Amino acid sequence: QIFSEVYLVTNANKYKHYERWATANEFPVDNIINDGSTTSETRLGSVADFELALRTRHITGDVMVLAGDMLFNYKFDIMQVIKYCRAKGGDLAIYYEMDASESSSTRGIVELDASHRISKFWEKPSLGETSSRLASVVFYCFRQQSVELLGNYLQEFPDVNDRVFGKFMGWLVDREDVYGMKLPGGFQLIGQHVGLSDYEKWVAAYSGHNPDELQRLKRPISHRSYARIGLIGNPSDGFHGKTISMSIANFWADVTIESSDKLVLVPHPLNDPTEFGSLADLHGISRKEGYLGGLRLLQATCKKFYQYCSERGIALAKRNFRLEYDTNIPRQVGLAGSSAIVVAALRCLMAFFNLSDADMPRPVQPNFVLSVELEELFITAGLQDRVIQIYEGLVYMDFSKDIMTKNQHGNYVDLDMKGIPQLWLAYQNDPSDSGKIHSDVKLRWAKHDSDVLEAMKEFAAYTDQARDAISEGRWTSLAGLMDKNFALRRRLYGDAALGNANLRMIDIAQRHGSAVKFPGSGGAVFGLCPTEESMDSLRIELQLEGFVFCPLTPYIPERHQEQQQQQ
Repeated sequence: QIFSEVYLVTNANKYKHYERWATANEFPVDNIINDGSTTSETRLGSVADFELALRTRHITGDVMVLAGDMLFNYKFDIMQVIKYCRAKGGDLAIYYEMDASESSSTRGIVELDASHRISKFWEKPSLGETSSRLASVVFYCFRQQSVELLGNYLQEFPDVNDRVFGKFMGWLVDREDVYGMKLPGGFQLIGQHVGLSDYEKWVAAYSGHNPDELQRLKRPISHRSYARIGLIGNPSDGFHGKTISMSIANFWADVTIESSDKLVLVPHPLNDPTEFGSLADLHGISRKEGYLGGLRLLQATCKKFYQYCSERGIALAKRNFRLEYDTNIPRQVGLAGSSAIVVAALRCLMAFFNLSDADMPRPVQPNFVLSVELEELFITAGLQDRVIQIYEGLVYMDFSKDIMTKNQHGNYVDLDMKGIPQLWLAYQNDPSDSGKIHSDVKLRWAKHDSDVLEAMKEFAAYTDQARDAISEGRWTSLAGLMDKNFALRRRLYGDAALGNANLRMIDIAQRHGSAVKFPGSGGAVFGLCPTEESMDSLRIELQLEGFVFCPLTPYIPERHQEQQQQQ
């Protein structure tokens, strides 16, 4: 049982109505409290009503307070609120992000610090007093020690206009630790000016009996995330370097989420097989594909998503779902296939639970995706892949130590994709795990090996030069920088770490006059040929050697398309 008792405070005019409601619904009539007021002029004020209930019913301990004009979704998880309050060890105020049509002068507005503690509580602020759009509602959790301060507040503020929760909260945050928790959805403020028909519509919607609302909630949500190539600078993203990366439309991962009675993660028939033609078939698939499909990525993303929301005071509706994925990104060839599934799953979860970039800021989302892979699944990775899959298009990334320390994320800049020349990609049919390609460089970097430190500075310099070349359309210069990037990587990692098949693709491309480098950690190469004829002859030889070859199609996000149309 979550609560020991529930009390309702009303005025003398409405008392009989609530008394009749209580008897009809087996609610204790003694828990309906009449404050004796009959007009606005004789009202006690919400804080005084609260104190009346505490005093006359001898209520002690921690208390939750809610306004009577709030409706909650029938799947609202109130335990999530209580758990967060206990975890924080302070009082709690619920807030939501106002939409553009609402005025902050009609609500209590909160400002939060990095720990989600409320640093300022404005009761219906005037225009310009605060830029915050986080509106508090009368939904609070108070500790016993804060409840004991009510008498002091009422004695200090005898005017009924000051005896409202908004002003009390403004007073309390200066004396006690009060934290904020966001409700992204699942509740509705009814207010004083809602007619019976409107009220009945909201009740139907929030009780789960509205067909239109049920249909909306059951509608599947799908998101797609694209593979990428590290155009320049990789692998310095994991070493406080700089990179430029590009989304490619050839390969992608789709994730779909829809409402379900139980939470179901659906295995992919190819990537998460549970049935085989024979023992020999199982052996062959396991040898080639390994044992780690996409199901673990979905599960780890869900786990981290719930953890993120719980730690940051975001209350999620108690809704179960069915989550499934599909992907055509070749496995283990360094095209960011794992992170593509995580990114698409994150977008689905955010949409399903009505979260926006305000709840998980865009620069933070790559950090979240990396934490899923690195902390939950121990996948060797850097931020580059996650950044390009969140931002999409062509992105310059600066992971310099001072920037990362200050912001907890890098500096990410969209680049113009206009005029990008034709690039090609080749990859192995039967690659090794791309994570092994990193060798001992990470360990050497941690030990401040001078060769590694200097190499990372060179990668960063190549990236800055490539940014200028792209902006000026100097594609021959870009090709030269790509070749330098690979030569430096080869010198740093050594041929043994890079692998014979990878080096074979590099050698073939260079003999055909193509600039060439790794798009990621290994298993594939991409390049820029000087002519169409040279690319055709390159394609033929690579295919004869058993490699897969394809011309690359850059993925241009809508924002880039709009910019180019305007230009």
